[in-house]
Amino acid sequence: MHGFITVSSPLIYSIIEHPYFQRLRNIKQLGLTYLVYPGACHNRFQHALGAMHLMGRALNTLKDKGHEITDREMEMALATILLHDVGHGPFSHTLESSIVEDIQHETVSMVFLQRLNKEFDGKLDLAIEIFSKRYKKRFFNELVSGQLDVDRLDYLRRDSFFSGVVEGMIGIERIISMLDVHNDELVIEAKGIYSIEKFLISRRLMYWQVYLHKTVLSAEIVLTQIFRRAKYLARNGEKLFASPSLSFFLNNSVDNSVFVPENTEVINHFAMLCDGDIESAAMVWMSHPDKILSELCKMLTYRILPRTELSATPFSEERINEKKQAVKQKFGLNDSETDFFVISGTVSNTVYSPDKQSIIIKYNDGRLMDIFEASDMLKHSNIDEEAHKYMLVYPK
Repeated sequence: MHGFITVSSPLIYSIIEHPYFQRLRNIKQLGLTYLVYPGACHNRFQHALGAMHLMGRALNTLKDKGHEITDREMEMALATILLHDVGHGPFSHTLESSIVEDIQHETVSMVFLQRLNKEFDGKLDLAIEIFSKRYKKRFFNELVSGQLDVDRLDYLRRDSFFSGVVEGMIGIERIISMLDVHNDELVIEAKGIYSIEKFLISRRLMYWQVYLHKTVLSAEIVLTQIFRRAKYLARNGEKLFASPSLSFFLNNSVDNSVFVPENTEVINHFAMLCDGDIESAAMVWMSHPDKILSELCKMLTYRILPRTELSATPFSEERINEKKQAVKQKFGLNDSETDFFVISGTVSNTVYSPDKQSIIIKYNDGRLMDIFEASDMLKHSNIDEEAHKYMLVYPK
């Protein structure tokens, strides 16, 4: 997608070759989105390499504009973005708080970074500082994780390409060429304003059309319910078919109190998990005597997915109970078991959060302005507001 990608140093090569990084080959970038867009089978390994490539191009652009960037800073920025997603588990975001309970992948990535830093004799100290957003040159932190970071630039173009949804085809080359730095913070030259408008609009469209597509949501909910039921059964003495590492997480509660760099057993088990562990288990569990686990696994494996309704207003308790009663009768379940099949909640999409960090436009006369003040199109939109939709999921 980006053409030839250069590996710039022995350290970067060693990171790429490390088992922690190689496991990303077996974790789909978009989780279960391929059930809607069959081409969306690309993986986290590809995305991480692409983001590293864009980081190098962005930093070279800034160097060409006279900003001092040392060779060590360049190498550490490449290492940081290369490892920014190393903490993703099977199917990426889908099981993010299920396998390691109530922990986001960024926290898991930091644990892996700390482990690798020890293994590489402290050579990643600066990478950890950048990843933690503590480095004195703030534009490094912003390029890794910000409103206009190279992570988003890569995944929007990549996800658009593999899904076939053309709305995500942003002008990466134009955006990178317009990057500049003011007071150690990232800014965009004024002539790049239209590319930024397109970037923000594309991101919003990709969320509702791909990432939060209602059938994708349906599949993700089924998978999380499968894992929830499997954990319940395993922790109540039921022996389930599973790989050793999947079995470990089914039988043990793992949260931030035990997922720490010193806990080799937990980290090694997580590093052995990939999409295949879940897929193979779900195929076997279709024949399990527990009807809840069996039905959920059939739904996912055969793509007999529940219906998902999205609404601008909350669903009434009456309607939710109506669906629960229908499912209760269909599958012969009790009230608590019905909760595995009928789920209500909300989904949200925040494209731009100026309260956290702004995209700043820099004019030739030195003026600085937030993109929403500078853009006539965006100032009249609500793209900076969190968009909510209410969701009701139930078997067809």
